[in-house]
Amino acid sequence: MSARLVPLLSTAALAWASAIPAAVQAHPDHLLPLGDGHISTTPQRGYVLGCPANPGGPGGPPGGGAFRAGEWIKDGHWDPDAKPVVEGQVEWPNAAITISVENDKRVIRANSLPRHPTGEFPIKAGTRAYDYDRNPNHIAERQVLLTLPAQPVAADRPACVPMGMIGFAVSGVAIFNAFDATLRDAPAYEIQDRCNGHPERTSQYHYHNWSPCLAQGTGKPDPQVPVGWMLDGFPILGPYDAKGVAITDADLDECHGRTGPVKSDGRTVVTYHYRFTLEFPYTIGCFRGAPVRLPRPQGPPPDGRGPPGGRPPPS
Repeated sequence: MSARLVPLLSTAALAWASAIPAAVQAHPDHLLPLGDGHISTTPQRGYVLGCPANPGGPGGPPGGGAFRAGEWIKDGHWDPDAKPVVEGQVEWPNAAITISVENDKRVIRANSLPRHPTGEFPIKAGTRAYDYDRNPNHIAERQVLLTLPAQPVAADRPACVPMGMIGFAVSGVAIFNAFDATLRDAPAYEIQDRCNGHPERTSQYHYHNWSPCLAQGTGKPDPQVPVGWMLDGFPILGPYDAKGVAITDADLDECHGRTGPVKSDGRTVVTYHYRFTLEFPYTIGCFRGAPVRLPRPQGPPPDGRGPPGGRPPPS
């Protein structure tokens, strides 16, 4: 058995993320195509293979999200440079995550608190973010225990992608799919903080797309090092190749992945892996392997106050 405590993200990366709006970091060069309704019943590049739908979306309840579209959304595209962010820089000193390989399993234990600063939630009245999204949710501790295959294999056929948690990042943050509860492009409509995160109704902070706070040093992570694992056990890597060029949907298969070198568990192996991209669907389009079934959420229910360890930094 081997185990490791995932280290804090570099102070350089955090300072960089704090100094530059997340939208500028995400895609400084051109508009992004809007992913509204890009849900499919078969694996298809640039779409999400949705699970059987409940009202309001593929496997999720209705409601939530931004209450009106911003002026940065126009003609089937959205401009990340023009989108506001949730203000604030709240620290989470109680954040904890360990990732261990135990026999043939990769075990992730975490409390869902991010190992980087977040914006201040609920979104404050009087801010620009509040004009579009009045997310009333707090960030609270939610215990996570994931037991994934350490050496995953591809299934006979790809599996659908549900709402809610579909993977987990090394920052201690859940990864959700690209949609909000009404099948809109969540990163385009919902107002997130500078790390591209926000909490949902059970107070779980999460990403829908690439977070600049997963980067190291210059803002671009090692292109062969996982920044998280999806529920089928395959790793997910950052959105840039070895030359620092952004990876696109055209570089990936219909599940948003490909086979290549991955540095994991002290060695480099050639394996299938997913990629974050700056364009929709941002994370995965389908599961290449068989996803594990999630346990019921653990920990105390949200009480509207958030965890005692979450506090704004000293002024």
